[in-house]
Amino acid sequence: MDKLTVVLGDYPHAQPLLDGETETDGFLVEPVEVKPVIGAYRRMIRDLEFDVCELAPVSYLMARQEGIPLTAVPVFLNRRFHHGDVQCATHSGIRVPKDLEGRRIGVRAYSVSTGVWVRGVLRDQYGVDIDTITWVVDDDDHIEGRAPANVERVTDGRSLGELLRAGEIDAALTGNAGTGRAGAPKAGWTAAAEPATGDDGPYPLFPEAGTLAVDHYLRTGVYPLHSLISVRSELVERDPGLPAKLYAAFAESKRRHLAAEPDWSAVPRLARQGRAIGGDPVPYGIGANEPSLNAMVRFAKDQGLLDAAFTDDPRALFAAGDYPDA
Repeated sequence: MDKLTVVLGDYPHAQPLLDGETETDGFLVEPVEVKPVIGAYRRMIRDLEFDVCELAPVSYLMARQEGIPLTAVPVFLNRRFHHGDVQCATHSGIRVPKDLEGRRIGVRAYSVSTGVWVRGVLRDQYGVDIDTITWVVDDDDHIEGRAPANVERVTDGRSLGELLRAGEIDAALTGNAGTGRAGAPKAGWTAAAEPATGDDGPYPLFPEAGTLAVDHYLRTGVYPLHSLISVRSELVERDPGLPAKLYAAFAESKRRHLAAEPDWSAVPRLARQGRAIGGDPVPYGIGANEPSLNAMVRFAKDQGLLDAAFTDDPRALFAAGDYPDA
């Protein structure tokens, strides 16, 4: 059997595939551990280092536009809502989304998926002119050269969390997209403590973020994507059936996980999201995800990360193959 080096984040619904419990017809999966997995995104895009690798979806779209020989499979292992991702500095005076205009907001890198989704929601739902905001970054984009003029790089080594606590930025994204880490995503990536919230700390832009996020989903059908599966195009050219084989293997892996753990108890966040939307928290396939794919492409174009001529057809983003919703 041919071997496939495969890099994924820590997902219990993909573990049966990594453990060899599900077959990828004609191929033997060889797991490669990269922590944080975000570091593997950069290595896959820049060096084609692995055969199969989870990627941030916006980074994949940008890689495709640049002609990097990667092909995608519509397996979306991770999803998140984003209304809760914006924290405001203690004395910023920010009360409503429009107050962000003209301010300085921290985000790890301009093209990070959380940033794309947050900016899209702010503009679409709340009419925020995101072009008036200075986006303060402390890491590189996986694909460089697309950041607009209103992006500013931190040069003194301080983290976004430190800048937020000092009031030198007015707001910041949380978690791996902002204040929950420091430094670039590589071995030894520093996990930074989120700034303490409360009377003397940052506060959320949307105190009722969960309710607003679900309302937005119910009105638009957009459920933000946070990963897809990329394959070196050379392998697909050699075996055009490989993407569909991988899709079937990922779908079977999820089925096996759910048979053992139907309540998603191993990933409480996904369990909560599934209850909120009344369905599968990580649906696979193109049809089930068309509103989200369309929104992602539209937001990335609007934010200057993709050219206007980039395809608007969600099916054109993926390798040819049979991908029944799973």
